[in-house]
Amino acid sequence: DLEALVGCFSTSYRNETPAHPDRDFQGTDQVRANWSRIFDAVPDIRSEVVRWSADGSTIWLELAHHGTRRDGAPHEMRGVTILGLADERIQWVRFYLEPVRRDGADASAALAAGLGAADVRR
Repeated sequence: DLEALVGCFSTSYRNETPAHPDRDFQGTDQVRANWSRIFDAVPDIRSEVVRWSADGSTIWLELAHHGTRRDGAPHEMRGVTILGLADERIQWVRFYLEPVRRDGADASAALAAGLGAADVRR
């Protein structure tokens, strides 16, 4: 239920994506647009809270999203969101959810790729 989901967010909602700051936005119009596209692209999407912690009105969630895209490809995202609540609505989120990559790169290869180096051993 898209409207029920959007109703969980404050009209002054702020979404911050620290690893991708160009993706930051404010307001529920973008929440509605994002989730409308997600529901259309992954009609069987399931969200699982893997772990959570609350400190007053701040909640940390480790999430796993799973489903099948319309083209038959698997959809899998995992990560953490930190959200602030007020007046029974989500006021803000710091968003760290990313697609799961299964590319065969181990920790050393991923570090080397991230640093732009063929070999990071010292």
